[in-house]
Amino acid sequence: MNDNKPIQRHDRNDIPAYQLEQFKILIAKLFQCCQERMLYQCDRFQLPDAELRCLVLFNEARYLTATDIALKMNVVKSRVSKIVDGLLKKEFIHRIKDPEDSRISLLSLTPHGQQKLNDINTFLEDVHYQMLLQLKPEERKTVLANLNMLRSSMEAVKELMV
Repeated sequence: MNDNKPIQRHDRNDIPAYQLEQFKILIAKLFQCCQERMLYQCDRFQLPDAELRCLVLFNEARYLTATDIALKMNVVKSRVSKIVDGLLKKEFIHRIKDPEDSRISLLSLTPHGQQKLNDINTFLEDVHYQMLLQLKPEERKTVLANLNMLRSSMEAVKELMV
């Protein structure tokens, strides 16, 4: 992100101050709730946050490189080395040479790592299921549609910051 580029501002009268404040508070509370779930999740699976988030990246790919992980986690490669070392030590992943370029190491889940990832995925699915159970079927449709609109708005604003 470019910190020097201001976000485009509109006439502040477009949105009532109370709505802006309510939105700000709700976003902060949602973020806090997600952070608390991550802390619980890390404790439950006995993994540091970064290792857990790295493990979850293997949902999207069978093999990853350190560069892939750095890009997806938005961290420097030296940080990825520490994360990978932790996962290697726990025997959740292993290194293999890229068959097309032996200079590149590919990282892949071990059976133990796949089981841990399955456990994490089951936990997340249960958490999300329980959240949706709190809503009536019609409310679910509305919430999902509104979350999708919020995601689109957030993506659009993110583009303004780049």
